[in-house]
Amino acid sequence: RSCPTGVFLLVIKDNELKMKPAFFSNDSCYLPPLRYPAICKLRDSAESDEYQYIIHGGKTPNNDLSNKMYVMSLISRNSKKPTFQCIEKDLDGDVPEARYGHTINIVHSQGKSMSVIFGGRSYTPLAQRTTEKWNSVVDCLPSVFLIDFEFGCCTSYVVPELQDGLAFHVSVARKDTIYILGGHSIQNNTRSPSLYKLKIDLPLGSPAVTCTILPGGISVSSGIVTQTSDTEFVLVGGYQSDNLKRLVCNTIVLKDSDIQIVERESPDWTPDIKHSRMWFGSDMGKGSVLLGIPGANKQLISDANYFYILRCKGEEDKEELTAQICSQTSSTEDPRDSTPFEDSEEFCFSAEANRFDVDDTDTYNEDDEEDESETGYWITCSA
Repeated sequence: RSCPTGVFLLVIKDNELKMKPAFFSNDSCYLPPLRYPAICKLRDSAESDEYQYIIHGGKTPNNDLSNKMYVMSLISRNSKKPTFQCIEKDLDGDVPEARYGHTINIVHSQGKSMSVIFGGRSYTPLAQRTTEKWNSVVDCLPSVFLIDFEFGCCTSYVVPELQDGLAFHVSVARKDTIYILGGHSIQNNTRSPSLYKLKIDLPLGSPAVTCTILPGGISVSSGIVTQTSDTEFVLVGGYQSDNLKRLVCNTIVLKDSDIQIVERESPDWTPDIKHSRMWFGSDMGKGSVLLGIPGANKQLISDANYFYILRCKGEEDKEELTAQICSQTSSTEDPRDSTPFEDSEEFCFSAEANRFDVDDTDTYNEDDEEDESETGYWITCSA
């Protein structure tokens, strides 16, 4: 009842974390609470403050995989009732198979824009399943999918340089180029040190996809990337192996058609973070990263998560690890009922830190809700 839509806004103010229920417009489609979807922002221009979220794939509550694509945008910034519009985008052509742990990026070339999907995992094809391994997952084929948002057309490309499908890799895009690094291959249980450069040309005719293997890659999965300037990004977190977190941070600089990845001074991680076997988190925009560790690591409250904010600045500045924020889960929730973590990222999407205006005294009031029978969000079944 605290959030009938299942979508929350995470608001951080004065080192306090608040979760505000999000609402959807009457013309919105149903958006299931997906795990490990691919998400990116679609802006009208690089300078625009208005953008939409592109959401593809992920695991559904029934542990099925989705191949649907959603476009979600904020249509009302009312602090008491922020309202989104969610539309399911019809796809045609070489539609990517249902998957999770993949990435989606937007590229711009010759006045046109397209989204690019790569990597991820899917369930073993039905014809290859056995009773003992019915829900086993495999790496997706290393195909590159281009999607035209205006017409919903999908086209797949196979490039010889990409030999393995990767899940939970890192992708950074600028203009017509995407850089792919790291990622985990379930087939051989390795984290690739390769660095790939995908260049997407969008002429009047058919698009062209070229791939170049570059030196200087990083073996990491589930890394988090936050952007600190137009050309500079910071890589934080992730895993070097199944049980070893990657505590080193890197600066990624994209200029023209070149990429530079250098190690930077790491934050003074707290003992709780250092000794935790697992962590998760997400980019919160403007160089801020929200990191969480399970409460069991602190041997206090097993079903709590403890959150930290990492603020990354330019190369000339140092990171700042702010005070700890604690979020207590419901005491009625049985942790054994939860699906285990796979790699790391559990937060689906984020907004810029100043995107929403939140009043400190504003609290959620059930009376503020619209009548559920009139929202168009709920599905009603008759006998």
